[in-house]
Amino acid sequence: MGEVSLISSNKPSRRWVLAGGLGAAVVAIAGLAFLLSDQSGSSPCPAPADNPEWTVARRWNEALLNAIRRDVPAPTVHARNLFHTSAAMWDAWAAYDETAAGYFVTEKLDAADLAAARAEAISYAAFRVLESRYLLSIGAEATITEIDRLMETLCYPRAVTTTEGDSPAALGNRIGATILATALTDGANEADGYLDPDYQPVNPPLEVTESGTTLTDPNRWQPLQLEQMISQNGIPIENGVQEFIDSHWGYVTGFALPPAGPDGVPIDPGDPPYLGDPDSDQAFKHSVVEVIEYSSLLDPGDGVSIDISPGSLGANPLGTYDGTGRDVNPVTAAGYAPNVVQRADFARVLAEFWADGPDSETPPGHWNTLANSISDQRGADLRIGGTGEPVDRLEWDVKLYLALNGANHDAAVAAWGSKGHYDYVRPISMIRYMGGLGQSSDPDGPSYHPAGLPLVDDLVEVITEETTAPGARHESLTGAEGQIAIRAWTGTLADPEEDVAGVDWILAVDWIPYQKPTFVTPAFAGYVSGHSTFSRASAEVMAGFTGSENFPSGLGEWTIEANSLEFEAGPATDITLQWATYTDAADQAGISRLFGGIHVRADDLAGRIMGATVGRQAWELARSYYDGSITG
Repeated sequence: MGEVSLISSNKPSRRWVLAGGLGAAVVAIAGLAFLLSDQSGSSPCPAPADNPEWTVARRWNEALLNAIRRDVPAPTVHARNLFHTSAAMWDAWAAYDETAAGYFVTEKLDAADLAAARAEAISYAAFRVLESRYLLSIGAEATITEIDRLMETLCYPRAVTTTEGDSPAALGNRIGATILATALTDGANEADGYLDPDYQPVNPPLEVTESGTTLTDPNRWQPLQLEQMISQNGIPIENGVQEFIDSHWGYVTGFALPPAGPDGVPIDPGDPPYLGDPDSDQAFKHSVVEVIEYSSLLDPGDGVSIDISPGSLGANPLGTYDGTGRDVNPVTAAGYAPNVVQRADFARVLAEFWADGPDSETPPGHWNTLANSISDQRGADLRIGGTGEPVDRLEWDVKLYLALNGANHDAAVAAWGSKGHYDYVRPISMIRYMGGLGQSSDPDGPSYHPAGLPLVDDLVEVITEETTAPGARHESLTGAEGQIAIRAWTGTLADPEEDVAGVDWILAVDWIPYQKPTFVTPAFAGYVSGHSTFSRASAEVMAGFTGSENFPSGLGEWTIEANSLEFEAGPATDITLQWATYTDAADQAGISRLFGGIHVRADDLAGRIMGATVGRQAWELARSYYDGSITG
């Protein structure tokens, strides 16, 4: 079997190679050609049999989420696609409203059957955007099949491509064409596969299977070199050295964001801590030790249980880890029942659940999934901003998607603007580099280096002849006397479905995060955390849009079934994650990346603050489109 490179309109063609045979590619291309032909009919259109309560906007949102799940995870690109599809549907809806203002297209039309016209215009607009964006994506055959069938289910002929006239189909096609044309000049470099030809890493690659690492600048991002690379949703990727994904994204036109300056930073979070900097060296070292400590908590054999209910966790002031939960449910005024689980199971579930969403829809798609679930729970209580008369579900959906995905798109632009500008190092490079230098706590002790790891009893220690003696704590590291040992997740698994790596003393130069060995760490810089920015921005929109910061009934839940982890075996029992507020859920997404060894504290907390700004701005701007007060 050979490898067939699929040039994706969503990814640089040189980055992603899908494993498969030439025959499969020929079949796929032939299938796409057939699917693009018209299968229209003129008989009356029956109501869709599946999920009859879904609006047409919800159907297109779900189709897009499925497309994202099939494709290679690229949060920036998928956030942009979510926003452009949401704006397409909004413009189609707003064209038939006297007050609302369109975003890309500001036309106003009349229709005898308003609901039918909106549904048709929305469908053609969304279809044209998705058809273009995912035609050559990974999973394109299934995605194009799905959106073609959705058009057929809704009885809209795909062969109607006219952009002329006042028909709903022509309006939808115009909207789609306008968005696709406008986006070619938004700074994303879509025409060239979203590449940034100007970025070059300052550090040589880190070979993950080898001990230690070499850094030219210990504060800058280092690409990884993997023997086998597979995306978080299981797609084989061209092996070799990582390339920084979308380092130019800060220059992309946002929704409510101000344009970036010459440095490509729309919102500047300020400097992160730097190793060797007199003002922040200690903060840098503390953050590295903190990640090691999180790694040390991933052993389900430690017997430690904790309460993860909102009564014990959450209520963090913005930009802190200071929350201690809530005394009572803010909606019901009753106390929260304890939710006691094994600490290591909770930690491992967090790392995996929030990594890419429950079905690999990436963080912005994950928040769409949560938002749809929350909307469903509200039933007929659909009051935008929590006030006024209830609106119908279609109005609710199109307005929600515009605000939510405007915020997610802005979160991508803002976070990646910071990533591209600060080019900040990831924990795997930090720990291996500093551990290779030695310890920085005792100038008179062995293995001292001012840029080494701080010593912490039972967590970070120097290996000695005494500690490697038979029965001593470092016995397994005999022969490594003088090196630095850390107590952390070992990552040693013969069978991830059956085995648990557990926690033990390992060499700091060999540390890996709690991730799959074919993934290890994302291919872009750390500061700020995209998860934290996306999640807080989405939480702010959900709070503004629903009129309450609380989940319905003051309790949001998501259950992860026993033995469903992918990185290793577990959890031992079902784990139900719980949150009182949207920001509690967002904070949990942020802290999950420290358990996963992907980020340090500065990445997370600065991302939360940035996300709060992004979300509030997006919500305010979306409201001005709802009521038509937008100017300029």
